[in-house]
Amino acid sequence: MQQHYFGQAVFLGEDRMKPSHPSSSIPHLVDAELARHRAAARVGDVGGAWWALERAHILSQPRLPLHLRVHWSMLIYALRLHDLREVAGQVARLALAPLAAMTGRVPVGNTGRSNLSAFRPMPIPDDLRSVMDGGPR
Repeated sequence: MQQHYFGQAVFLGEDRMKPSHPSSSIPHLVDAELARHRAAARVGDVGGAWWALERAHILSQPRLPLHLRVHWSMLIYALRLHDLREVAGQVARLALAPLAAMTGRVPVGNTGRSNLSAFRPMPIPDDLRSVMDGGPR
């Protein structure tokens, strides 16, 4: 069952994935957010679909293969929506992500969307910060 708050799909009754080793579960959490994206997109919840992709992006930033996978998902979704501005932004980010990783200049917390600078750090949502810092969720 899901509720919608400010365009964000909130799934009620689902396991909140409380990993015993949070840092090793990052790929699983990214997978969960990508699944949340697909579910929201399937029912036409564009806001919820982007919200899940943004969360997946924040989680994926420290791991280049995951980071590229999320930007690829963002690109595919932007193409489905015929959002040319977002398509251009995702193509640029796919090119920039490896350079950022090599130079250590990843903008922590950035949501990965083309509506903001690819270089702007942003606050990390508390629930994601807890997992990324290795604390309880």
